[in-house]
Amino acid sequence: MSVTIKDVAAAAGVSIATVSRVLAHKDRFYSPATAEKIMTVARDLGYQKNSAAVELVTQKSQVLGVIVSSTQTNFADQIIAGIQDTAFARDLSVIILYAGVNDDRLQQKAIQTVIERSVRGILILALELNDANRQLLDQTPIPHVFLSTTSGHEQDAFVASDDFKIGQRATEYLINKGHTRIGLAAVEATSYVGQKRLAGYRNAMANHQLPIESEWIQAGHFTYADGLVAMRQWGPTPPIDAVVAMSDLAAVGVLNQATDFHLNIPNQLAIVSIDGTDLVKWVRPQLTSITQAFYDMGVAGVNLLLNTDTQPPAAQLLPFKLDERASS
Repeated sequence: MSVTIKDVAAAAGVSIATVSRVLAHKDRFYSPATAEKIMTVARDLGYQKNSAAVELVTQKSQVLGVIVSSTQTNFADQIIAGIQDTAFARDLSVIILYAGVNDDRLQQKAIQTVIERSVRGILILALELNDANRQLLDQTPIPHVFLSTTSGHEQDAFVASDDFKIGQRATEYLINKGHTRIGLAAVEATSYVGQKRLAGYRNAMANHQLPIESEWIQAGHFTYADGLVAMRQWGPTPPIDAVVAMSDLAAVGVLNQATDFHLNIPNQLAIVSIDGTDLVKWVRPQLTSITQAFYDMGVAGVNLLLNTDTQPPAAQLLPFKLDERASS
């Protein structure tokens, strides 16, 4: 039989209410010595908090559900760190479910799992839902927020960067450096993010009356392998003089293959990466990047979820910056 708060109170010689306050870290109505004694007794007895029972009494879950794309990129780590730190500060727990890469079945399973768990809120990280899974999510009263992307639905809450401006800013930077034949690597043109960045790129090129050749745009899913493949398609004498990679991992793929081709970076090929995680500083030459505020996305996502208790959900576009390094 599991140990209860009543058992801890009896063993410590204090009231059940005092044990409850100590275990909930409410710092009033008891001395430090009492708190230490209760924590020692609880540990010795093997007491474990029954979250389900607490939620049944309070009628409010203390758990946030995070559904994450399994795309092989590294930006999600910073977002999850922001989520976890903010949730911990509010005495909330976090469960993380992976939903594959463009896998409708795994998306449905992940959504169904968090709905059945009756979580406090759902954070959907870098994931685009099909109509059926979107309907499944909308049918639940549990609030949800999209992170690092938008759903394309005006009524949805999201925290992201302005991907149109990201594509535009990266391209304009290279144009201002004197480049006129600019390629894109690992573009997922079917995704909302990919479409917006591609539109920003086209807008910048058009504003400077620069042509775009179809071979300059290489498709992918933001992965390292996509960067390698893109550079191999361009070959050792590439038709471009600069490239915007859709993720840091894709940029490293481009860089490594270009190095294998004995291309000088940035004299023969300049590279700009989108994301700006620590990875851009771990390679040589270090990668110029559009740096997104991923940790802040996680923080803002949790705060936005919790604010839905008192007001309708909103949307936030966070600022980004361009960090110039040796690759350009």
